[in-house]
Amino acid sequence: MLEDLRDSAPAHPATGAFAISAAVAALLARLDAGRVAAVEAAVRAAVARAVLPRFRHLADSEVSAKSGPHDLVTVADREAEQLLTASLPPLLPGSVVVGEEAVAEDPARYEALRAAAPVWIIDPVDGTRQFVRGEAGFCTLVALAVDGVVVASWTYAPVLGLMAVAVRGRGAVFNGESLPRPAATPGGPLTVACSHPDYTTGPQQAQLRRLAVHGLAPRPCGSAGLEYLAIARGALDATAFSWELAWDHAAGLLLVEETGGAHLTTDGLPFRITGGNALAFTTARDAATAERVRALLAGETGADGT
Repeated sequence: MLEDLRDSAPAHPATGAFAISAAVAALLARLDAGRVAAVEAAVRAAVARAVLPRFRHLADSEVSAKSGPHDLVTVADREAEQLLTASLPPLLPGSVVVGEEAVAEDPARYEALRAAAPVWIIDPVDGTRQFVRGEAGFCTLVALAVDGVVVASWTYAPVLGLMAVAVRGRGAVFNGESLPRPAATPGGPLTVACSHPDYTTGPQQAQLRRLAVHGLAPRPCGSAGLEYLAIARGALDATAFSWELAWDHAAGLLLVEETGGAHLTTDGLPFRITGGNALAFTTARDAATAERVRALLAGETGADGT
């Protein structure tokens, strides 16, 4: 399906800011349909082995906190990441892995995002808090990037039965069917999923409150990966996030780009997975919506329509 979308893929406002380097072009050339399908199979297998058997069956001893009481990790997170770290690089010789749990143990591993080798960016369970609670709203995120550019992504929500795959310039598929550009819903307010108060500082919350204006309906976000999927499917207008860890965003950013969306930091530049972004940043169904949310986040005069 993805190969069939090459000629019909929409123009992507955020994509144009990133030049397609020789390394990106070479990696795309290696991503044939068979390799894309093999990654999907590896993701499904890791989740089936490490995550689903523990859904609603976690013991208290299998859950722990990392940086704070809301930053949870489980044995399922760690085992799924280990399985993907073993299975993905052989599919693309010369590639490396940046995984959330490995970086938690050794932050220096994050520097691989800025190195020359293609890198698999893994969030083994995005929405760990929901997973621990026994709620269905979690997913596994895998993205493949080089030169700071995401070239492919896989978003898998196993309990919800959702799988979305995107390849740069070839569009996206959702549960095996091509995912079209979402149509705008006229008349209603723009729904914006924002960084959850449990994970934001006072100044970050004050910035996000700038979105509480006529015509916008901000709400706390759930799993970032599922919020990005909601934008791509036309069920959400935008996100506004205050953090930049690549494993939370890389897969979803490409998915939204490949369905005609855009992303902007408060300084008007597209989000960079390598870091150094002016936060907060927004991802939206189209460039106009992204610019409206960005201007509000930046506190620009007149952005609220007054």
